[in-house]
Amino acid sequence: MENKKVVLGMSGGVDSSISVYLLQQQGYEVIGVTLNHKKEKSLVEEVESAKRVANFFNIKHRVIDIEDIFQKEVVNNFLEGYSQGITPSPCVICDERVKMKVLFDIAEEEKTYYVATGHYCSTEYNNKFKKVLLKKAEDIRKDQSYMLYRLDADKISRLLFPLFKYNKSEIREIAKNIGLEVHDKKDSQGICFAKSGYIDFLKSNLKEKIKKGKFIDKFRNIMGEHEGYQLYTIGQRRGLNLKLPRAYFITEINPLTNEITLGEYEELARKKIELVDFKTPLNLEEIITLDVIGRPRFSSVGAEGKLIFENDKIFFEYFEGNVQNAPGQHLVIYYNDFVLGGGMIKY
Repeated sequence: MENKKVVLGMSGGVDSSISVYLLQQQGYEVIGVTLNHKKEKSLVEEVESAKRVANFFNIKHRVIDIEDIFQKEVVNNFLEGYSQGITPSPCVICDERVKMKVLFDIAEEEKTYYVATGHYCSTEYNNKFKKVLLKKAEDIRKDQSYMLYRLDADKISRLLFPLFKYNKSEIREIAKNIGLEVHDKKDSQGICFAKSGYIDFLKSNLKEKIKKGKFIDKFRNIMGEHEGYQLYTIGQRRGLNLKLPRAYFITEINPLTNEITLGEYEELARKKIELVDFKTPLNLEEIITLDVIGRPRFSSVGAEGKLIFENDKIFFEYFEGNVQNAPGQHLVIYYNDFVLGGGMIKY
Protein backbone atom coordinates (compact mmCIF):
# COMPACT_ATOMS: atom_id res chain seq x y z
CA MET A 1 0.00 0.00 0.00
CA GLU A 2 1.18 3.51 -0.79
CA ASN A 3 2.52 5.22 2.33
CA LYS A 4 0.51 8.37 3.06
CA LYS A 5 1.24 11.03 5.67
CA VAL A 6 -1.27 12.23 8.23
CA VAL A 7 -1.12 14.67 11.14
CA LEU A 8 -2.86 13.20 14.19
CA GLY A 9 -3.94 15.10 17.30
CA MET A 10 -2.61 13.15 20.32
CA SER A 11 -3.82 13.83 23.86
CA GLY A 12 -2.06 10.93 25.55
CA GLY A 13 -5.35 9.09 26.05
CA VAL A 14 -6.41 5.71 24.73
CA ASP A 15 -8.54 7.03 21.83
CA SER A 16 -5.84 9.07 20.09
CA SER A 17 -3.22 6.42 20.93
CA ILE A 18 -5.15 3.63 19.22
CA SER A 19 -5.77 6.04 16.34
CA VAL A 20 -2.01 5.86 15.69
CA TYR A 21 -2.18 2.07 15.59
CA LEU A 22 -5.21 1.92 13.28
CA LEU A 23 -3.75 4.51 10.88
CA GLN A 24 -0.47 2.61 10.70
CA GLN A 25 -2.43 -0.56 9.94
CA GLN A 26 -3.93 1.31 6.98
CA GLY A 27 -0.50 2.27 5.68
CA TYR A 28 -0.28 5.87 6.89
CA GLU A 29 2.87 7.59 8.10
CA VAL A 30 1.63 9.29 11.28
CA ILE A 31 2.93 12.56 12.68
CA GLY A 32 1.64 12.99 16.22
CA VAL A 33 0.83 16.48 17.48
CA THR A 34 0.07 17.25 21.12
CA LEU A 35 -1.41 20.64 21.95
CA ASN A 36 -0.35 22.01 25.33
CA HIS A 37 -2.70 24.74 26.53
CA LYS A 38 -1.38 25.25 30.05
CA LYS A 39 1.73 24.39 32.04
CA GLU A 40 -0.04 22.59 34.88
CA LYS A 41 1.12 19.34 36.44
CA SER A 42 -1.79 17.28 35.13
CA LEU A 43 -1.30 18.61 31.61
CA VAL A 44 2.46 18.02 31.73
CA GLU A 45 1.66 14.40 32.58
CA GLU A 46 -0.65 14.17 29.54
CA VAL A 47 2.10 15.53 27.28
CA GLU A 48 4.59 13.01 28.68
CA SER A 49 2.06 10.22 28.15
CA ALA A 50 1.65 11.25 24.50
CA LYS A 51 5.43 11.26 24.07
CA ARG A 52 5.68 7.71 25.41
CA VAL A 53 2.91 6.55 23.07
CA ALA A 54 4.71 8.18 20.13
CA ASN A 55 7.90 6.34 21.10
CA PHE A 56 5.94 3.09 21.41
CA PHE A 57 4.77 3.40 17.80
CA ASN A 58 8.05 4.98 16.62
CA ILE A 59 6.42 8.06 15.06
CA LYS A 60 7.45 11.69 14.79
CA HIS A 61 5.89 13.70 17.60
CA ARG A 62 5.53 17.45 18.07
CA VAL A 63 4.34 19.38 21.14
CA ILE A 64 2.77 22.74 20.27
CA ASP A 65 2.30 25.46 22.90
CA ILE A 66 -1.18 26.94 22.41
CA GLU A 67 -1.59 28.70 25.77
CA ASP A 68 -2.07 32.20 24.32
CA ILE A 69 -4.60 31.32 21.61
CA PHE A 70 -6.43 28.97 24.00
CA GLN A 71 -6.76 31.74 26.59
CA LYS A 72 -7.98 34.23 24.00
CA GLU A 73 -10.40 32.06 22.03
CA VAL A 74 -11.67 29.60 24.64
CA VAL A 75 -11.16 30.75 28.24
CA ASN A 76 -11.96 34.43 27.64
CA ASN A 77 -14.99 33.42 25.56
CA PHE A 78 -16.13 31.14 28.39
CA LEU A 79 -15.86 33.87 31.04
CA GLU A 80 -17.51 36.44 28.79
CA GLY A 81 -20.41 34.08 28.06
CA TYR A 82 -21.27 33.50 31.71
CA SER A 83 -20.85 37.24 32.35
CA GLN A 84 -23.56 37.82 29.73
CA GLY A 85 -25.89 35.34 31.41
CA ILE A 86 -25.56 32.65 28.72
CA THR A 87 -24.14 29.11 28.83
CA PRO A 88 -21.13 28.84 26.50
CA SER A 89 -19.87 25.63 24.86
CA PRO A 90 -16.07 25.82 25.23
CA CYS A 91 -15.31 22.47 23.53
CA VAL A 92 -17.18 23.44 20.34
CA ILE A 93 -15.31 26.75 20.17
CA CYS A 94 -11.99 25.06 20.95
CA ASP A 95 -12.39 22.47 18.19
CA GLU A 96 -13.14 25.20 15.63
CA ARG A 97 -10.79 28.01 16.60
CA VAL A 98 -7.91 26.20 18.31
CA LYS A 99 -7.49 22.42 17.99
CA MET A 100 -8.48 21.88 14.37
CA LYS A 101 -7.05 25.20 13.24
CA VAL A 102 -3.63 24.39 14.72
CA LEU A 103 -3.68 20.80 13.42
CA PHE A 104 -4.39 22.01 9.89
CA ASP A 105 -1.65 24.66 10.24
CA ILE A 106 0.79 21.89 11.24
CA ALA A 107 -0.41 19.80 8.29
CA GLU A 108 0.57 22.67 5.99
CA GLU A 109 4.03 22.82 7.61
CA GLU A 110 4.47 19.06 7.31
CA LYS A 111 3.06 19.04 3.78
CA THR A 112 0.42 16.47 4.66
CA TYR A 113 -3.05 16.42 3.14
CA TYR A 114 -4.80 14.47 5.87
CA VAL A 115 -5.57 15.41 9.47
CA ALA A 116 -6.85 12.81 11.93
CA THR A 117 -8.26 12.83 15.45
CA GLY A 118 -9.64 10.32 17.95
CA HIS A 119 -13.17 11.72 17.68
CA TYR A 120 -15.96 9.17 17.42
CA CYS A 121 -17.54 10.22 14.14
CA SER A 122 -16.85 9.85 10.42
CA THR A 123 -16.92 11.57 7.06
CA GLU A 124 -18.74 10.27 4.02
CA TYR A 125 -19.73 11.44 0.55
CA ASN A 126 -23.41 12.36 0.54
CA ASN A 127 -25.17 11.72 -2.78
CA LYS A 128 -28.00 14.16 -2.09
CA PHE A 129 -25.71 17.13 -1.45
CA LYS A 130 -22.79 15.96 -3.65
CA LYS A 131 -20.26 16.67 -0.92
CA VAL A 132 -18.24 14.98 1.80
CA LEU A 133 -19.96 15.66 5.15
CA LEU A 134 -19.48 14.78 8.80
CA LYS A 135 -21.52 11.80 9.93
CA LYS A 136 -22.49 10.33 13.30
CA ALA A 137 -20.36 7.54 14.76
CA GLU A 138 -21.67 3.99 14.66
CA ASP A 139 -21.63 3.95 18.48
CA ILE A 140 -24.19 6.70 19.07
CA ARG A 141 -23.39 6.81 22.81
CA LYS A 142 -19.91 8.14 22.02
CA ASP A 143 -20.80 10.21 18.95
CA GLN A 144 -18.79 13.46 18.80
CA SER A 145 -19.86 14.82 15.41
CA TYR A 146 -21.73 17.58 17.28
CA MET A 147 -18.41 19.07 18.46
CA LEU A 148 -17.02 19.50 14.93
CA TYR A 149 -20.06 20.98 13.18
CA ARG A 150 -18.38 24.35 12.64
CA LEU A 151 -15.63 23.04 10.36
CA ASP A 152 -15.43 24.30 6.77
CA ALA A 153 -16.12 21.97 3.83
CA ASP A 154 -12.49 22.00 2.64
CA LYS A 155 -11.34 20.76 6.06
CA ILE A 156 -14.04 18.09 6.38
CA SER A 157 -12.88 16.41 3.16
CA ARG A 158 -9.34 16.07 4.58
CA LEU A 159 -10.32 14.51 7.91
CA LEU A 160 -9.75 10.92 8.99
CA PHE A 161 -11.51 9.36 11.98
CA PRO A 162 -10.03 5.88 12.54
CA LEU A 163 -12.32 5.13 15.51
CA PHE A 164 -15.63 5.68 13.72
CA LYS A 165 -16.74 2.03 13.60
CA TYR A 166 -15.57 1.04 17.08
CA ASN A 167 -17.02 1.33 20.56
CA LYS A 168 -14.93 2.27 23.58
CA SER A 169 -14.62 -1.24 24.99
CA GLU A 170 -13.22 -2.47 21.66
CA ILE A 171 -10.66 0.35 21.66
CA ARG A 172 -9.52 -0.53 25.17
CA GLU A 173 -9.27 -4.21 24.22
CA ILE A 174 -7.05 -3.41 21.23
CA ALA A 175 -4.85 -1.23 23.45
CA LYS A 176 -4.51 -4.01 26.02
CA ASN A 177 -3.72 -6.64 23.39
CA ILE A 178 -0.85 -4.63 21.88
CA GLY A 179 0.60 -3.75 25.30
CA LEU A 180 -0.23 -0.04 25.33
CA GLU A 181 0.18 1.51 28.80
CA VAL A 182 -2.90 3.74 28.46
CA HIS A 183 -5.34 0.86 27.83
CA ASP A 184 -7.05 1.44 31.20
CA LYS A 185 -6.53 5.21 31.43
CA LYS A 186 -9.71 6.98 32.53
CA ASP A 187 -11.55 9.20 30.07
CA SER A 188 -11.18 12.92 30.70
CA GLN A 189 -14.24 14.42 32.36
CA GLY A 190 -15.65 17.94 32.46
CA ILE A 191 -13.93 21.07 31.20
CA CYS A 192 -10.19 20.61 30.67
CA PHE A 193 -9.26 24.06 32.03
CA ALA A 194 -11.60 23.82 35.03
CA LYS A 195 -10.64 20.53 36.65
CA SER A 196 -12.33 21.39 39.97
CA GLY A 197 -15.56 22.37 38.22
CA TYR A 198 -16.79 25.40 36.31
CA ILE A 199 -18.33 27.06 39.39
CA ASP A 200 -14.97 27.23 41.20
CA PHE A 201 -13.32 28.41 37.98
CA LEU A 202 -15.84 31.23 37.53
CA LYS A 203 -15.49 32.30 41.16
CA SER A 204 -11.69 32.42 41.01
CA ASN A 205 -11.69 34.41 37.76
CA LEU A 206 -14.71 36.73 38.07
CA LYS A 207 -14.23 37.29 41.83
CA GLU A 208 -15.90 40.53 43.00
CA LYS A 209 -17.96 40.72 39.78
CA ILE A 210 -20.09 37.93 41.23
CA LYS A 211 -22.67 39.43 43.59
CA LYS A 212 -25.66 37.94 45.36
CA GLY A 213 -29.06 38.82 43.93
CA LYS A 214 -32.73 37.86 43.92
CA PHE A 215 -34.62 34.90 42.55
CA ILE A 216 -37.98 36.18 41.31
CA ASP A 217 -41.02 34.73 39.57
CA LYS A 218 -42.60 36.11 36.40
CA PHE A 219 -44.75 38.43 38.52
CA ARG A 220 -41.56 39.80 40.17
CA ASN A 221 -42.34 38.19 43.53
CA ILE A 222 -39.09 37.48 45.41
CA MET A 223 -38.47 33.72 45.72
CA GLY A 224 -35.11 33.80 47.48
CA GLU A 225 -31.46 34.80 47.11
CA HIS A 226 -28.93 33.53 44.56
CA GLU A 227 -25.12 33.56 44.70
CA GLY A 228 -24.57 35.55 41.50
CA TYR A 229 -26.23 35.22 38.09
CA GLN A 230 -22.97 34.08 36.45
CA LEU A 231 -23.14 30.78 38.36
CA TYR A 232 -26.46 29.62 36.88
CA THR A 233 -27.89 28.52 33.56
CA ILE A 234 -31.29 28.53 31.84
CA GLY A 235 -33.18 25.30 32.54
CA GLN A 236 -31.35 24.61 35.81
CA ARG A 237 -33.36 23.03 38.63
CA ARG A 238 -30.78 21.58 41.02
CA GLY A 239 -28.45 23.59 43.18
CA LEU A 240 -30.75 26.56 43.71
CA ASN A 241 -30.74 26.00 47.50
CA LEU A 242 -34.31 27.19 47.92
CA LYS A 243 -36.94 25.78 50.24
CA LEU A 244 -39.99 25.93 48.00
CA PRO A 245 -43.10 23.72 47.94
CA ARG A 246 -42.22 22.25 44.51
CA ALA A 247 -39.48 22.24 41.89
CA TYR A 248 -38.82 25.41 39.93
CA PHE A 249 -36.61 25.97 36.89
CA ILE A 250 -34.55 28.95 35.79
CA THR A 251 -36.39 30.51 32.86
CA GLU A 252 -34.51 33.83 32.52
CA ILE A 253 -31.24 35.42 33.62
CA ASN A 254 -30.93 39.22 33.63
CA PRO A 255 -27.29 40.36 33.98
CA LEU A 256 -28.27 44.05 34.11
CA THR A 257 -30.40 43.66 37.23
CA ASN A 258 -28.68 40.55 38.63
CA GLU A 259 -32.09 38.87 38.81
CA ILE A 260 -32.91 35.25 37.97
CA THR A 261 -36.47 34.34 37.05
CA LEU A 262 -37.91 30.99 38.14
CA GLY A 263 -40.86 29.26 36.56
CA GLU A 264 -42.57 26.01 35.65
CA TYR A 265 -40.95 23.35 33.47
CA GLU A 266 -43.45 24.03 30.70
CA GLU A 267 -42.25 27.65 30.47
CA LEU A 268 -38.91 26.41 29.11
CA ALA A 269 -40.58 25.00 25.99
CA ARG A 270 -39.76 26.79 22.73
CA LYS A 271 -41.23 26.15 19.29
CA LYS A 272 -38.95 28.57 17.44
CA ILE A 273 -35.43 29.75 18.32
CA GLU A 274 -33.00 32.08 16.59
CA LEU A 275 -29.57 30.76 15.63
CA VAL A 276 -26.67 33.19 15.37
CA ASP A 277 -23.19 32.74 13.90
CA PHE A 278 -24.63 29.99 11.71
CA LYS A 279 -22.18 27.67 9.93
CA THR A 280 -22.82 25.13 7.18
CA PRO A 281 -20.56 23.35 4.67
CA LEU A 282 -23.42 23.63 2.16
CA ASN A 283 -25.40 26.45 0.58
CA LEU A 284 -28.12 27.63 2.95
CA GLU A 285 -30.72 27.24 0.20
CA GLU A 286 -30.04 23.49 0.14
CA ILE A 287 -31.09 22.94 3.73
CA ILE A 288 -33.76 25.58 4.43
CA THR A 289 -37.22 23.98 4.95
CA LEU A 290 -35.83 20.40 4.94
CA ASP A 291 -37.25 18.19 7.67
CA VAL A 292 -34.19 17.68 9.89
CA ILE A 293 -33.13 16.82 13.44
CA GLY A 294 -31.89 19.64 15.68
CA ARG A 295 -29.64 18.78 18.67
CA PRO A 296 -29.69 21.79 21.04
CA ARG A 297 -26.94 20.39 23.27
CA PHE A 298 -24.24 17.71 23.06
CA SER A 299 -26.14 15.28 25.29
CA SER A 300 -29.40 15.69 23.37
CA VAL A 301 -30.71 13.01 20.99
CA GLY A 302 -32.36 15.84 19.06
CA ALA A 303 -35.85 16.69 17.92
CA GLU A 304 -37.53 17.06 14.54
CA GLY A 305 -37.97 20.46 12.94
CA LYS A 306 -36.81 22.67 10.09
CA LEU A 307 -34.67 25.73 9.43
CA ILE A 308 -36.36 28.98 8.47
CA PHE A 309 -34.77 32.07 6.95
CA GLU A 310 -36.72 35.28 7.50
CA ASN A 311 -35.83 38.96 7.91
CA ASP A 312 -32.16 38.08 7.30
CA LYS A 313 -32.20 35.81 10.36
CA ILE A 314 -32.00 32.04 10.73
CA PHE A 315 -34.42 30.18 13.00
CA PHE A 316 -34.98 26.56 13.92
CA GLU A 317 -38.64 25.63 14.30
CA TYR A 318 -39.43 22.48 16.27
CA PHE A 319 -42.42 20.43 15.24
CA GLU A 320 -43.13 20.12 18.98
CA GLY A 321 -42.01 22.43 21.78
CA ASN A 322 -38.53 21.70 23.16
CA VAL A 323 -37.18 22.63 26.62
CA GLN A 324 -33.42 22.23 26.08
CA ASN A 325 -32.56 25.56 24.47
CA ALA A 326 -30.11 27.36 26.76
CA PRO A 327 -28.73 30.54 25.15
CA GLY A 328 -25.06 30.14 24.31
CA GLN A 329 -25.35 26.43 23.58
CA HIS A 330 -25.21 25.23 19.98
CA LEU A 331 -27.98 23.64 17.96
CA VAL A 332 -26.57 21.23 15.37
CA ILE A 333 -28.58 20.12 12.35
CA TYR A 334 -28.67 16.48 11.19
CA TYR A 335 -30.19 14.88 8.10
CA ASN A 336 -30.02 11.06 7.93
CA ASP A 337 -27.13 11.13 10.42
CA PHE A 338 -25.17 13.68 8.36
CA VAL A 339 -24.20 17.04 9.87
CA LEU A 340 -25.59 19.95 7.86
CA GLY A 341 -24.38 22.78 10.12
CA GLY A 342 -25.75 24.71 13.04
CA GLY A 343 -25.50 27.87 15.14
CA MET A 344 -25.52 29.31 18.61
CA ILE A 345 -28.87 29.56 20.37
CA LYS A 346 -30.14 33.09 21.03
CA TYR A 347 -33.31 33.99 22.91
